[in-house]
Amino acid sequence: MSEKVEKAKELFKSGYNCSQAVLGVFCEELGLDFETAMKIASSFGGGMGRMREVCGTVSGMFMAAGLACASSSDSASEKGEHYKRIQELAKRFKDKNGSIICRELLNGVESSTSPTPSERTETYYKKRPCVELVGDSVEILENYLEEHKKIRA
Repeated sequence: MSEKVEKAKELFKSGYNCSQAVLGVFCEELGLDFETAMKIASSFGGGMGRMREVCGTVSGMFMAAGLACASSSDSASEKGEHYKRIQELAKRFKDKNGSIICRELLNGVESSTSPTPSERTETYYKKRPCVELVGDSVEILENYLEEHKKIRA
């Protein structure tokens, strides 16, 4: 297990949401201060504000990939290249976990879309795959960035 994977899991276990945990371990090398990264990713936990849509770890991975790989250009071809990259990352996550949708990943876990976050208890961590999904997203992005020599991940 890489140092980033371990650190991301620790961030999640310390109370940061899943998206924050993933973006947080890449922010320094991407030129983003930690506090700003946590604010940017804050809305994406629990599948976007606990609505159980796209998994927050995947959203965090996409944000980090954008910072690492995307251009700020409005060029359609550059956007297309980046969207291709994002689709590849989504495929890798889906191949490993069966879905990129939070409610599907939490299948069998009693889950509410209430805006109030669940209490982080030992039982919470035992029932939910979130800690492992945080690690998977970090590992997938680390591997991708290394393969494509985008940043030293």
